[in-house]
Amino acid sequence: MRTVVLSLVAAAALPAAEEAVFTSGFRMRVDRHEMVGEIVRLYAGTGVTEVSRDSILRFEAEPAPVSPPAAERKEPAMPQPVPAPAPAPRELVRQAALEHGLPPDFVQLVAAAESGFEPAARSVKGAIGLMQLMPATAGDLGVDPYVPAENARGGAKYLRELLIKYKDYPDQLSRSLAAYNAGPGAVDRYNGVPPYPETQRYVQRVIDRYLKARRQ
Repeated sequence: MRTVVLSLVAAAALPAAEEAVFTSGFRMRVDRHEMVGEIVRLYAGTGVTEVSRDSILRFEAEPAPVSPPAAERKEPAMPQPVPAPAPAPRELVRQAALEHGLPPDFVQLVAAAESGFEPAARSVKGAIGLMQLMPATAGDLGVDPYVPAENARGGAKYLRELLIKYKDYPDQLSRSLAAYNAGPGAVDRYNGVPPYPETQRYVQRVIDRYLKARRQ
């Protein structure tokens, strides 16, 4: 191969536009080339290289450089609303009492005696949380006892139904509380607060605290 170098200046201001493929397998990146008789001039930057025509196998165009995709413009994220904190258990019971037309302090005393306002409380008999609804009772009331707000609404609704059931009795309050704790069947069977120590203590405790709160 006859090669005559006229000038060799290392400059690559522009990307090569093609590749000269020599018969030897050598490749050379060039900006352009031109044929002058049996001579091929290869232009690369400001340099020119002359080679014999028969030393060049072919020229291959280089693909145009692919510009990197422009970064997508991202809209600033909208601030997400902060959810309001869930009402405290005592507040859930207060709202349930008002919804069913009952004195909030009375219904709160029942919840305190039943579960201590603890939604996760479970009795040995299977009563669930807050106002300690049995699953069957909750089903009759149409509430989910595992959801504190629904549990409180169901308890207040059930207490109201019992107060209405015994509204014509002078001991309405005692019977209603006893029925809430031990079931209406037991109250009806004994025609009043049944002789269960737990139920009797429960009824007396709620009534005493309620009357004390009324006096205050």
